[in-house]
Amino acid sequence: MKYLFTSESVTEGHPDKVCDQISDAVLDAILTQDPEARVACETLASTGLVVISGEITTSAQVNYTEIARKTIAEIGYTEPALGFSSETCSVLVALNKQSPDISQGVTTSLEIRSGESSEKNLADSIGAGDQGLMFGYACDETPELMPIPIAIAHRLALKLSEVRKNGTLPYLRPDGKTQVTVEYEDGLPVRLDTILISTQHEESVSTEQIRKDLSEKVIKPVLEPYSLGIDEKTKIIINPSGRFVIGGPHGDAGLTGRKIIVDTYGGYARHGGGAFSGKDPTKVDRSAAYAARYIAKNVVAAGLAKSCELQISYAIGMAHPVSVTVFTNGTGIMPDEKLSELVTAHFDLRPWSIMQKFTLRDLPAKNKGCFYRKVAAYGHFGRVDVELPWEKTDEAEELKKKALSFQKAILPTASR
Repeated sequence: MKYLFTSESVTEGHPDKVCDQISDAVLDAILTQDPEARVACETLASTGLVVISGEITTSAQVNYTEIARKTIAEIGYTEPALGFSSETCSVLVALNKQSPDISQGVTTSLEIRSGESSEKNLADSIGAGDQGLMFGYACDETPELMPIPIAIAHRLALKLSEVRKNGTLPYLRPDGKTQVTVEYEDGLPVRLDTILISTQHEESVSTEQIRKDLSEKVIKPVLEPYSLGIDEKTKIIINPSGRFVIGGPHGDAGLTGRKIIVDTYGGYARHGGGAFSGKDPTKVDRSAAYAARYIAKNVVAAGLAKSCELQISYAIGMAHPVSVTVFTNGTGIMPDEKLSELVTAHFDLRPWSIMQKFTLRDLPAKNKGCFYRKVAAYGHFGRVDVELPWEKTDEAEELKKKALSFQKAILPTASR
């Protein structure tokens, strides 16, 4: 069976991504000073205006206005003529502390409050910051175990920013989007069908020049490492509207958390609906999604499946997940039910344990005050330009050994 699948990415200057990066820059600044802080930071950006809102409980002293302006400048919005600039935008800050009703469930889990667990059991000490469901995914289409449409889309978006910032194509401006359509046959990617790029630019440059330059300086180098290349039927579409001068928050309002599919797997896997940016690690929307990716990637790296999707769900204030389920779409070496049992037995998915495993609270301080902002653009998974603890495959060998034991245990039953 043949079919087409499309994924998109956006550059760091996209209005929603501007907001994600401001929210995560705030998170980085706070966690660097106060790793125990509770942060839920939301940002809105529009023409000449940034609004920082949400609920933050912390002892850290940070200058929110300065953080916003610095982030905007580093993205590339420094010219007042663009309609949105670090120099001229107004920054409004409207923050509250975390609700005490939420805080009590996070600070002391239901397991401890009900007497089911000892107060000395640190892994049970923290409850999930909200109810919800998270998905993690991995497949063997690329070396980083990501679906190839989103992998290429991210590389194209990252390259757009690179050639803008290093002066190769100085007429480019920060806003941009990429889209990649791949043709599949019997579940395997076989060819590139369409590459679409829309990029903001200076008014003086022609569409023809942009199309020529992007083909040579962006598309060609990005595709070199991939087995899928451009053939005679591949469609290359660049700035199809014919003009993209007005962009960024001046062209469209931006909001934190509105690019959750770009942030994850490009629509290739299911999504629980929770965004990542601006949230401290007690929010399982973020931390459990990272853990789910880690598990799925290790399952595939271990050779237990060619593709693996993992769902985890939580109840607010409870340490233990409500459910953990593995789906391999028929590619697993053992039934999904048994693989789910293996994963549940091997991995500790309580929020405290996830935070300890990946040192999520300490990552900003370990990275000179800037970590979460780095993943706020160009994806949280499959990154080759940023070292991420949830992208390691250090559990693959142990999983493989345990899977063999599981198989031996169920084989006699199957033979009877």
